[in-house]
Amino acid sequence: MNQKMTPAQTPTPVHQFTILLSATRRGARLARLLTREQLHSWEQPSANAEQIVAELANNAVLHGHVPGRSFRLGLTVTATNTLRIEVTDARADRSPPLHPRRPSPEAESGRGLLLVEALADRWGTDLGTPAFGPCKTIWAELDPAPTA
Repeated sequence: MNQKMTPAQTPTPVHQFTILLSATRRGARLARLLTREQLHSWEQPSANAEQIVAELANNAVLHGHVPGRSFRLGLTVTATNTLRIEVTDARADRSPPLHPRRPSPEAESGRGLLLVEALADRWGTDLGTPAFGPCKTIWAELDPAPTA
């Protein structure tokens, strides 16, 4: 599901983590590793979140890279224990499709957003112009697992 969330709908964070990373393969790998460690310190499950961050960070490096500009990783856990993942890159002109298409079986790439769509409870794109220039944020939310 791809939808837009307005600031009025955004719940108050209980935990928050934000970091700028180089828009390189190394930066994308570091985003995944930092996600694992941060969620572990918050005692949150990390497997699906790590995979989502890996895909979004990789997309930021491959499709959102502007020379000399970084990408931002943001993790937020709300009072309802929902995890919000945000990856912001410098290419506001290159937004992902609202409904990702399945690539041909022979294609070597193009499955990342399908994976995000399958793992996240919600995901979407926000365009913005923060102090550092035009950008886009791809976000995904994971609701807490139901308790038995």
